[in-house]
Amino acid sequence: MSKRPSAGYIIFRRLERNPIEYLLLQTSSGKHHWTPPKGRLEAGESPLQAAERETKEEAGLDKNDLEYYNQFQETITYDSKGQLKNVFYYLASLRNVDQIIRLSDEHQNLCWSTLEDACRLANHSETENVLRKADEFIQKNL
Repeated sequence: MSKRPSAGYIIFRRLERNPIEYLLLQTSSGKHHWTPPKGRLEAGESPLQAAERETKEEAGLDKNDLEYYNQFQETITYDSKGQLKNVFYYLASLRNVDQIIRLSDEHQNLCWSTLEDACRLANHSETENVLRKADEFIQKNL
């Protein structure tokens, strides 16, 4: 049996003299894990619509704040409490690198991290793999 799928955005920013940084949010409950903004699909919602909604709800970012890269889409699957969970990830960059992130009550902290730091913080092999794929896409195409 599988859980209802989730979707989210891998959001990055590129500062002038620094490497690319990725946005991770730390959950307020459970193990306080770090993840890109994501959440479950609601009835009748496409994964892309859910990713946009969840990014707005969890980080206060909407489509005017982000530049989307439709060529990047990855799905990860992992075991969550004995059930398979699918997460659809899309890629977006922050238009204004100084944009304020507004956390929802679901999260207690945020950080902008280099690829290696983001992978270490996420501490989850599937999330690490999708972050590395996003970074590879950015390096080759943007």
